[in-house]
Amino acid sequence: MNWLHSAVVIAHLLFAAAIVALVLLQRGKGADAGAGFGAGASGTVFGARGSASFLSRTTATLAVLFIATSLTLAYLGGRPGEAPKSVIDRVNLPDSAPALPSATPAAPAANTDQAVELPREPAPQPAQQTQGEPTQQQ
Repeated sequence: MNWLHSAVVIAHLLFAAAIVALVLLQRGKGADAGAGFGAGASGTVFGARGSASFLSRTTATLAVLFIATSLTLAYLGGRPGEAPKSVIDRVNLPDSAPALPSATPAAPAANTDQAVELPREPAPQPAQQTQGEPTQQQ
């Protein structure tokens, strides 16, 4: 990351924090209802018109600067320059490095010279009946 990109990121974060702070300082639209009950005198710090115009203008200016830094970061991020380097690209492996084991087990190699027979279970033999015994049928 070059110095320009770092500076724009820092400015972007500062503008974002300032916008949040200014929005939280502003009074809502329903705050004018309290002026009839004596709460209107607290807005005279920023002048006769109150703090609405000063805070609104400052918020709008910071919003424009925030959008400008957003567009600048998008431009700097999409610009072809020095390609980001991966951690894997930084590792120097020797040419005769052993292959990494795969996640799936490899199938056994087919050997055509010898046939491998698996042991078989003997087939069940039918029961032998003697001639003198009757068979039971259900």
